[in-house]
Amino acid sequence: MQQKHTSSRYKPMTTILFGSRWLQLPLYLGLIIAQCVYVFHFMVELTHLVEKVPHLGEADIMLIVLGLIDVVMISNLLIMVIIGGYETFVSRLDLEGHPDEPDWLSHVNANLLKIKLATAIIGISSIHLLKTFINAPNLTEKVMLWQTVIHMAFVASAVSMAYIDRLMMPTHIATKNDNEH
Repeated sequence: MQQKHTSSRYKPMTTILFGSRWLQLPLYLGLIIAQCVYVFHFMVELTHLVEKVPHLGEADIMLIVLGLIDVVMISNLLIMVIIGGYETFVSRLDLEGHPDEPDWLSHVNANLLKIKLATAIIGISSIHLLKTFINAPNLTEKVMLWQTVIHMAFVASAVSMAYIDRLMMPTHIATKNDNEH
């Protein structure tokens, strides 16, 4: 394998450009703080559910539980962005062999992360849509229609991204194989 050597006059610029990826670190730390906020919110909502359970009907309990599931799914989305984004764009986490290493992390790249995020957003949107349908008597048809349209837009976007990724895959594999030979 032949290594490329950067001209010494470009070395400082290369170092600055490559090092600029660390500017994302405060963003990921901020998302960790947002994760803490969601944990706090989850605990507050769970406490309300437990306190009010004798006075709640089944539909009300279901709406609160769906809200808790929504918080968990958003939290999962945050974890994917924090860990996957950091691993993809900032630095390797060096978790190889760690028993808790997520399966998907070993082959994460920007495209896979994008598809995983789109899928998570569809899941979150589905929970919101289910809450809307359960709470339908209290909502207007216009609200329900727009939430359905927005959900379908998320689904169409995710399918489109996956299709484009699939179209690009043979090109990516062929390029990788050409570079290896």
